[in-house]
Amino acid sequence: MAQKGVELDRESFSCSICLDLLKDPVAIPCGHSYCMKCIQSFWGEEDEEKIHSCPQCRQTFTARPVLVKNTMLAALMEELKRSGLQAAPADHCCAGAEDVACDVCTGRKLKAVKSCLFCVASFCEQHLQPHYDSAAFKKHKLVDPSKTLQDNMCSRHDEVMKMFCRTDQQCICFLCSVDQHKGHDTVSAAAERTERQRELEESRHIIQQRIQDAEKDVKMLEQEAKNIHVSADQTVEDCEKTFSQLIRLLQERSRDVEQQVRSQQQTEVSRVRELQEKLEQEIAELKRTDGQLEQLSHTEDHTEFLLSFPSLSALSESTHSSSFHTAPLRYFEDVTAAVSEARDKLQDILTETWTNISLRVTEVDVLLPQPEPTTRAAFFRCSRELTLDPNTANTWLLLSEGNRKVTLMKKEQPYSEHPDRFSICWQVLSRESLTGRCYWEVERRGDVCVAVAYKNISREGFSYESGFGNNDKSWVLHCSGNSYSFRHNNVETPVSGPPSSRVGVFLDHTAGILSFYSVSETMTLLHRVQTTFTQPLLAGVWCTCHTGGSAELMKLK
Repeated sequence: MAQKGVELDRESFSCSICLDLLKDPVAIPCGHSYCMKCIQSFWGEEDEEKIHSCPQCRQTFTARPVLVKNTMLAALMEELKRSGLQAAPADHCCAGAEDVACDVCTGRKLKAVKSCLFCVASFCEQHLQPHYDSAAFKKHKLVDPSKTLQDNMCSRHDEVMKMFCRTDQQCICFLCSVDQHKGHDTVSAAAERTERQRELEESRHIIQQRIQDAEKDVKMLEQEAKNIHVSADQTVEDCEKTFSQLIRLLQERSRDVEQQVRSQQQTEVSRVRELQEKLEQEIAELKRTDGQLEQLSHTEDHTEFLLSFPSLSALSESTHSSSFHTAPLRYFEDVTAAVSEARDKLQDILTETWTNISLRVTEVDVLLPQPEPTTRAAFFRCSRELTLDPNTANTWLLLSEGNRKVTLMKKEQPYSEHPDRFSICWQVLSRESLTGRCYWEVERRGDVCVAVAYKNISREGFSYESGFGNNDKSWVLHCSGNSYSFRHNNVETPVSGPPSSRVGVFLDHTAGILSFYSVSETMTLLHRVQTTFTQPLLAGVWCTCHTGGSAELMKLK
């Protein structure tokens, strides 16, 4: 009994926050006492709007209580310390709000150190001892303190659920197995746990393997990012050097032209000055002669006139040609025209090569390619509005509808000569180059080939040379009546699919995907190509036969 009194004293004079004997004890309005520092730390900083409460009874105080040291209680604590009273051992600490309390303790409960799945109860160290000492408890399953022990009880029979119904996938008690779960596939919870444990380990193994793979990928991507930075910086530096060299070359050529023009300017001006001086001398001589002739004309002596006239009337030959006055005043305009022509050619080269440069930039892709669209609306998001290039159209083709429609005619059209024009095949290419992800649709009438081709496809020669699909520079879907076939590099592949007057074409240049679709109320894949495109592509149309056959590049909304 004396020992219990000592334990009571320990609890009575202990701070419920630090669980040690009170230091600088203070009492708050509800009557509970705490260490000065403990209650100050618990309430935190001063805040007029904050509501403060007692850690034990939870009574709240709108205004933060003023803490004053309880001198009487402090003196008593000093006396108790001198008498040998110490704080309760850590193993006998009382259970807090976040702890699992002992189910056996009465009054102020201690923290539980174990929970028993068989007893469905939690025990402090003192009340747990029988589980270690008595043989009757040897088979009980002890686990870390748990707040969810009651979840192990059957709500219907108030029994521990030691069975598992595989039919209904739920834990049950023994009475449930012979009652509403009768005839079901039931096993012990331990047996099911063993089976699930294997599955768990397998899942963990898969997860751990995926983690390892993902970590490897992360490291690889980190290195890839570094490599991209290094490559991009080096490329920018190299390109700056190349463009600087090109700029210097143009500046040198500009200086050369200037020097040549200035040199020729001096030469021509010197010739003009020389001719000018001769003419001025000739003018002076002619004026002198003219004066003498005028004076002679007034001589009254006929003999003197006749003797002097022959020597004065003999004129020297002129030093200049009359053609000088009719020469066109063009001077250096032809030089300007030649430089302008060089500029135009350079612009054409830059325009032609810039697409290739841009393509090389966009082809830098270390990630997985995007999946091909699956709905027409998704395809529309990749749509390109295309027009046909009149400079490539065969002379038997008529372009209309803003160069979006081509029709095979009975008479040749008055097109001017152009090196890009197809001379034999009734073909035409688009004006726009195709890179990245593109989608377009072609509405046809009659036999038509829907194609893509490199710009450097042959424009001369017969169909086996320049025809779409007959070389390694073009890919074509031949639509004849209600049948289809695909052709590339002179290899033909039969294609089956629903007949339709409209063909959809999807191109993912970077991924090397080219797909043809039959378009009606639904989209049906006719043929897909997986390859590597080395140049930008152009859309193409070939009206293979029958005058009046046509194809139109549709505007997609």
